[in-house]
Amino acid sequence: MGVFLEMPLPLLLSLLVNLIVSLLGFVATLTLIPAFHGHFMSAGLSGKDLNKHDQKRIPEAQGVISGAVFLIILFCFIPFPFLNCFMEEQCKDFPHHEFVALIGALLAICCMIFLGFADDVLNLRWRHKLLLPTAASLPLLMVYFTNFGNTTIVVPKPLRWLLGLHLDLGILYYVYMGLLAVFCTNAINILAGVNGLEAGQSLVISASIIVFNLVELEGDYRDDHVFSLYFMIPFFFTTLGLLYHNWYPSQVFVGDTFCYFAGMTFAVVGILGHFSKTMLLFFMPQVFNFLYSLPQLLHIIPCPRHRMPRLNIDTGKLEMSYSRFKTKSLSSLGTFILKIAESLRLVTVRRGANEDGAYTECNNLTIINLLLKVLGPTNERNLTVFLLLVQVLGSVLTFSIRYQLVRLFYDV
Repeated sequence: MGVFLEMPLPLLLSLLVNLIVSLLGFVATLTLIPAFHGHFMSAGLSGKDLNKHDQKRIPEAQGVISGAVFLIILFCFIPFPFLNCFMEEQCKDFPHHEFVALIGALLAICCMIFLGFADDVLNLRWRHKLLLPTAASLPLLMVYFTNFGNTTIVVPKPLRWLLGLHLDLGILYYVYMGLLAVFCTNAINILAGVNGLEAGQSLVISASIIVFNLVELEGDYRDDHVFSLYFMIPFFFTTLGLLYHNWYPSQVFVGDTFCYFAGMTFAVVGILGHFSKTMLLFFMPQVFNFLYSLPQLLHIIPCPRHRMPRLNIDTGKLEMSYSRFKTKSLSSLGTFILKIAESLRLVTVRRGANEDGAYTECNNLTIINLLLKVLGPTNERNLTVFLLLVQVLGSVLTFSIRYQLVRLFYDV
């Protein structure tokens, strides 16, 4: 409470207005999603819920609604951080760099929502899913270049004997930020397949970032964390409204639109808020899922189109899904990776033979299937809860690293 009392009144009013319009955005999202149900169904934007007995069709790409509400909130909010200058006849110290950062961030998010909705409608291939975030991140990188342009990092203590205290990465820093945007958008998209997971994990990450920003308001980089709060508070409430309808049993699918929108929003606040390393720490479950999935994503091990868990119709519970392939079709590298993963008990492998010859089955390499391997067959709602608990534990670990373990690597 003390940090808010010490905060300048215009800044405090801006955050209060942001919170109020975000609450209105929550109500709007709750209301608009069912209101547009028929429009999406009639337009053919629907899909089957494969993990249900009836496999009824429900609307897809509902992330475009929460994304549109989010944009409207921030478009209406644009004047409030600069209200002092707008009310004065002459403002000699208008913070142009802050205004450019706000507009550039909104442009990047707006581009990502548009491109994500195009993906939902056109069902683009995976190589396009890598190109779209790259294109949408260009406005963000240009804002960073014109406003900050700093590409120097503080070297961790264990490497200072080799690299010195500071290291200028130059263009490599922009490559890193571009890759961060690509990773954030696709990491959420990869960790999906059960009701409520995409919106749920994004809600936990955004809540964690809000807590981190509030803690850091007492530090030297208050303006950066206030900037992050301007985006994270409305994102949290619009995502909460979306999760209400996406929770088990889901009435809507969020679609790639939401995954891209959420990922780009996180990338925006991480880059322009200057805490990209902490942002990646909040993505620890997604990083693990990406590394675990890499053999299938690179097609070293055969990868089916859908890797979501399999519904056991008799028990009504979800079980691991498997990738099945001819044993001789697997490369030597794939065979080696599969043996190592099996020895570490990270994968279940089944081998057999039929009229076509020897075949091999292994569970699809996602953290969802890995959790089912540990827990056994599980109800879909309980599986989502366990996955979100993993996300919460990742955030707890992040705060421990950020405020305790960091002393081993940096001067605090």
